[in-house]
Amino acid sequence: MPLEFKSLAMMELRRSPGEILDRVAQDGEAFIIERSGQQLGLLVPLSTMLPGIQQSRLSLELDALEERGEQHRTVFTDDHEVQLEFAHDVDGSEFRITILLPHGYPSTAPAAFATPIDENSPHRWQDGSLCVFGASEAWNPGKHNAAYVLTLARDWLQHYATWKKSGSWPSGEHSDA
Repeated sequence: MPLEFKSLAMMELRRSPGEILDRVAQDGEAFIIERSGQQLGLLVPLSTMLPGIQQSRLSLELDALEERGEQHRTVFTDDHEVQLEFAHDVDGSEFRITILLPHGYPSTAPAAFATPIDENSPHRWQDGSLCVFGASEAWNPGKHNAAYVLTLARDWLQHYATWKKSGSWPSGEHSDA
């Protein structure tokens, strides 16, 4: 559904921010914020940015990460998908773990990526995502969340570090790809 933008003076936003945000969140209104005749920003319903993920589920995901004390960055991709980025250290090497929450999430499983890793590293899918769901770990949208995927990605990086040192991927978890 196309958005119809209305002009909103900065002073009006300052006078009643709660009322304006309710109009955006509950009524789906969209505003162009103006000050002194210049357009400064937009207020749009969150669903505009995240059409394929229920807002309540995204809130649960972010709350679960916060409860665990996870520091992350949230990025919206050009395809309107949510990307959660985390720093992780393994044996003094710094990695970035990215968890992609695709359209249809949580019914559609998330994907985990890590950088920097060798191009020829094992246990990755063709798109470069980490093979974290296998015979012993399967995605269950009623039971699992992004925090769970982060744990699996960190385990994968531990296996990766072992592979880098020994040339052999540890047997057990994540070894069936």
